[in-house]
Amino acid sequence: MTDEQPRILVVDDEENIRFLVTTALSLAGIDTVTAASGFEALDQIYRERPDLIVLDVMLPDLDGFALLRRLRDQGNETPIIFLTARDQSVDRVKGLSEGGDDYIVKPFDVAELVARVQLRLRKSDKAGANRRLRCADLEMDTDLHQVFRGGATIYLSPTEYKLLHYLLTNVGRVLNRSQILQHVWSYEVDVDQAVVDTYISYLRKKIDQTEPKLIHTVRGIGFTLRVDS
Repeated sequence: MTDEQPRILVVDDEENIRFLVTTALSLAGIDTVTAASGFEALDQIYRERPDLIVLDVMLPDLDGFALLRRLRDQGNETPIIFLTARDQSVDRVKGLSEGGDDYIVKPFDVAELVARVQLRLRKSDKAGANRRLRCADLEMDTDLHQVFRGGATIYLSPTEYKLLHYLLTNVGRVLNRSQILQHVWSYEVDVDQAVVDTYISYLRKKIDQTEPKLIHTVRGIGFTLRVDS
């Protein structure tokens, strides 16, 4: 996670529950997106890359347990808090043993839900610092080794990935060619500073096809990744 507001996906087929939860989270400074079914949730997870999922078990197509298994089988470790009317101990055990992170039974206390979400986000932040790096709608998931812009996957070579990672970990800073060369190429033999300009050009062709442009040249100094106001 970064210093930006965390993004939570709320999955429930009841509109009033989605409204209640998203309103409470928004008041706590947390961005939210929603889904009313399991398959819609999968689509939102792919496009929005949420930091946490609040998930109902009883959904009209793909139930919450099946959705959880699918995500974990794919290596997706996004924290999941179940929010459901299924209050049997066997359901709690199933949800937690298969990879869920918390289990809240309806009817629920909104303040408690927000507190549990915030606690889980703090734990995730400590356990996976810099797992996701963002600048505007550009995002790098370092666990999955994937890059997205506006929800679309961007395919990078290993060197392009290393260069973008260095830029994303220094958003807003102007980096000179020597700094970039040291961190990305480690001063490999026969590599000169001209290669930096070449790979910056490669990156621009892949990530700056839409507005706003994110890679900027600072004449006489180097390059920076930022959103110009």
